[in-house]
Parts: sequence; structure tokens; C-alpha cells
Amino acid sequence: RDVAPSRGLGDVYKRQEVAGMEKGLSTLATCAGMAPMIGFLGTVVGMVQAFYDMAMAGNNINITLLSRGIYTAMITTVAGLIVGIIAYFAYNALTAKIDHIVTKMETASADFMEVIYEVKNEKENK
Repeated sequence: RDVAPSRGLGDVYKRQEVAGMEKGLSTLATCAGMAPMIGFLGTVVGMVQAFYDMAMAGNNINITLLSRGIYTAMITTVAGLIVGIIAYFAYNALTAKIDHIVTKMETASADFMEVIYEVKNEKENK
């Protein structure tokens, strides 16, 4: 009997294991990409708020009036960047870990198939 069909079955198991390990990675990647954009949106909202407050104040503009919008802008920028950087780092670390595990799985599978092939050849040569 040929060993090749077993190799196809091994690929199925490998794909199932990899899919299990990669579960949730797309959500993490989305968070890494979206967080800075949401932070930027908050920055724009904060600046719009500051300009609106200036427009409503007329000639009575003071630093307290502007600080609310600028504070909103800066906080959302910082929060978006922090979340984005952490999510991006986590995504890349997990992807690298999965790649390492897959390489180990493939090496172990190839070694196992080689042993089976050698045992099969020894039996046939006896």
C-alpha cells in the first residue's frame, strides 16, 4: 500500500489545527487596523468641538473654552494608538508563533512519514 494517501489525510489534520490556532486572529488584525482610525476620528471630533466652542463664544474666547475639544482630540489619539500598537504587536507575535508551530508540525510529520516508509521497505525486502 502506498504512503501518499496518508499524507493527504495529514494535510487535512494540519489545516484543521492551523485553523484552530488562527481563530480570532482576523479580529485582532481588524482591531490593530481600526483603533488608530477610530482615534483619528476622535481627534477630528475634538477639533470640531473646539472650533464650534470658539464660534459660539464670539469675542470671549479663553484657553478653558478650547481645552475641552483639544483634550478630547488628544485622548482619543493616544487611546487609538495604544490599542492599535498593542493589537498589532500581539497579532504579529501570535502569527510568528503559529508559523513556528506549523513548521514543527510539518517537520515531525515528514520524519514520521519517513519512518513509516522505511519500515514498509524493510518488510517488503524480507
